[in-house]
Amino acid sequence: MPNVELEPAGPKARATLDALFQLYTHDFSDHWAGTDRGELQEDGRFPNYPYLDSYWSEPNRWCYLVRVDGHLAGFVLINDVAHSGRPVDFSVAEFFVVRKHRRGGVGKAAARAAIAGRPGQWELAVARRNVGAQAFWRGVADELGVPGTIEARDHDDDLWNGLILRFMVA
Repeated sequence: MPNVELEPAGPKARATLDALFQLYTHDFSDHWAGTDRGELQEDGRFPNYPYLDSYWSEPNRWCYLVRVDGHLAGFVLINDVAHSGRPVDFSVAEFFVVRKHRRGGVGKAAARAAIAGRPGQWELAVARRNVGAQAFWRGVADELGVPGTIEARDHDDDLWNGLILRFMVA
């Protein structure tokens, strides 16, 4: 298993994160087929992630680069915004691992590093069409959540359309 680390990403990492978000949005655009979301701009790029600056200017937001054996491999954004509308201490807002490092334990190791050290109420919202991510995050919740606190709900309203997982981390 390679060495997986999370590196705090400050404003100087903005260009790197913008580039990674292009890859993330490209991958995610599969799930937007038949909708208005995920269209390229005239310059051939997807729109930049609109909330990135808030990770350096607002409280309760954390931004990390994922590194595998020292090499850049993705990002994790954590905040305290709940798609369920219920109280939450932490939520994984965005999570991305480049394709080269998927399915080998890198994503699980990065998720573990992001979540395990933060005790409290967690929420993970996963898009309805992203079936692979639903299985991944269910596994993370089962591994890290306090038994008896794991709650999975199908959610479909103005706040979210898809799976919402809630669990406590001790």
